[in-house]
Amino acid sequence: QVQLVEFGGGLVQAGGSLRLSCVASGMTFSSSSMGWFRQAPGKEREFVAAITWSGVTKSVADSVKGRFTISRDNAKNTLHLQMNSLKPEDSAVYYCAAGPYGSNWKTYNYWGQGTQVTVSS
Repeated sequence: QVQLVEFGGGLVQAGGSLRLSCVASGMTFSSSSMGWFRQAPGKEREFVAAITWSGVTKSVADSVKGRFTISRDNAKNTLHLQMNSLKPEDSAVYYCAAGPYGSNWKTYNYWGQGTQVTVSS
């Protein structure tokens, strides 16, 4: 079955950086668009970034534009999210997902278990 496993989260000070990774198995990763989403306590799940199967087309949420970069390595079945200039409001559980390219989390078919990112002020 499809498995998405995220890692790389942790505790970081404001202004710091983290790199999240998501390793996929049980699917044809190189044919699938992927996305990153996040959810903070008491808030709805929100779009962070998405990338098409080839990596040519990408999009990021306005709230992280210029700070976060999504990328993928199809040879290693791995999705990345480079997060720079982190802010306390970036604190959330971050999820990777596989599905149709876009920002609507409800259209994504497969999800990882999430990794916690906490940014201290």
